[in-house]
Amino acid sequence: MVVTRWGARFMGRRFPVAIGRGGMTDDKREGDGATPRGIWHLVGGAYRADRLCFPASSLNLNAIGPMDIWSDDPDDPAYNHGTRAQNYVYSHEKMRMTAPLYDIVLFSDWNYPNTTAGEGSAIFVHQWRKPRHPTAGCLAFAPNDLRWFLERWTPHSRIIVK
Repeated sequence: MVVTRWGARFMGRRFPVAIGRGGMTDDKREGDGATPRGIWHLVGGAYRADRLCFPASSLNLNAIGPMDIWSDDPDDPAYNHGTRAQNYVYSHEKMRMTAPLYDIVLFSDWNYPNTTAGEGSAIFVHQWRKPRHPTAGCLAFAPNDLRWFLERWTPHSRIIVK
């Protein structure tokens, strides 16, 4: 998949995409709201089993539970990793949201699994809030487009953000 600020191309098709409110960057920093340029691989994902059936995919997908979080705090030893916790002391994202953004969420290898504090966390591929509405740095797609990608994604697929 090739992603530019104007859209995405995958398997001969074009798709609208939402990118970070900070545009695209070659120098990603935590909290800058930018989408990092580079080559990403998808390393897994999660879905809301209470809202939809298990999506077809070659990726390892797990059901999101009520205590699932993703650390976005550079001071956290678990920075840019998912964990399960209640009353977590570090800054984090709740994976089980009221909004449908993470009904299907795919994890990229941006600054993962070996992280460098402050170089960006939680760079996901997920459903958009509304068409082309900016993200905090992730890539977001229409729900039907996201499912279409997921069904065709292979272990050799990659995302090129340029």
